[in-house]
Amino acid sequence: MLKGLFIILLFLVVGNGISLLIGDFIPGSVIGMILLFLGLLTRLIKKEDVKGSADALTGNMSLFFVPAGVGLMEAFGLLRQNLSAIIVSILISTILVVMVTGWLIQKLEKRNDE
Repeated sequence: MLKGLFIILLFLVVGNGISLLIGDFIPGSVIGMILLFLGLLTRLIKKEDVKGSADALTGNMSLFFVPAGVGLMEAFGLLRQNLSAIIVSILISTILVVMVTGWLIQKLEKRNDE
C-alpha cells in the first residue's frame, strides 16, 4: 500500500511540476492523473501496485471535500452577490450537457446499427 501511495503522490508532484512549467494553464493534479492513466494504460505501472492505495483514497473521498466546503462558507458573501449569474450558468451548462449527451448517444446508436 505504501508503494502505491508513493506512485500516486509521485505522479501528483510530477504533474504539479509540469503545470508550473506551462504556467499553471492546466492544474497539476489533472496532469498527474493523466500521466498515471497513461502509465497504467501502457503497463509501465502495474494495477496491483496502486489498487490498494487508490481504493483507500476513494473510500475516504468525503474527507477531501471538507476543505472545499469550508472555502465555500468563507466565500458565502461573494456567492450571494453573484447568485443570479451562478444560477444562470448552472442552468445553461446543464442544458448544454444534456443536449450534447443526447446528440452523442444518437450518433453512437446509429453507428452501432450499421
